Amino acid sequence: MPSTHERDALLIAEFVATFAMLGDMTADETLDPIAWQFAFGEPDQYGRKRWRPLPSVSDPSCLASLNVKIPTRFPRLYERLLLTYRWAEVDLQVFRLLANPLGSDLSGHFAEISKDRFMWDILVKSGFLRFGKGPDVDYDPICFDFRSRNRTGDFPVVKIDHEEVLCNSSIKIVKKLADGFEDLVRQIIASADRVSGGRRLA
Repeated sequence: MPSTHERDALLIAEFVATFAMLGDMTADETLDPIAWQFAFGEPDQYGRKRWRPLPSVSDPSCLASLNVKIPTRFPRLYERLLLTYRWAEVDLQVFRLLANPLGSDLSGHFAEISKDRFMWDILVKSGFLRFGKGPDVDYDPICFDFRSRNRTGDFPVVKIDHEEVLCNSSIKIVKKLADGFEDLVRQIIASADRVSGGRRLA
């Protein structure tokens, strides 16, 4: 029977493999310089390239530096994702996962999740930790609800109305996306599996 570490590694690998199946993996140097960090191959007629997530072996001490900037620790599986892969923002159709850029630590990821400082401050004060956005052009933040940690250390994943935050400094949960990050990851894998016709992704 695989250990928790081995099981997490396999699940994360499957999740990352969905990026290329569900997301638009186009990199434009001007529009998305982070995606350009991950670009490969020859540019197309418009100067764009494809990008791909990259495996990364980040020292666990990177988490300690990140944790002093956030009000609570991320769920275990999300921490493992941060330490083992780097990626650009990717639209997984259910939500957009914010980038974990290349670098010697995780400061680039913190910059991405806290980019809108006013929204970040309201969310954190209210018990929510942002790690994504709605799909396509939907700006609603996708957050861990850290007011409610379950027995495995995971948090419910919720979508919050961004206009309520920006206009009224208040929180309106639009909907609950998943019971936790692991549940969300499995939803995304199942969605990509349907797109692929049932073929394994990793």
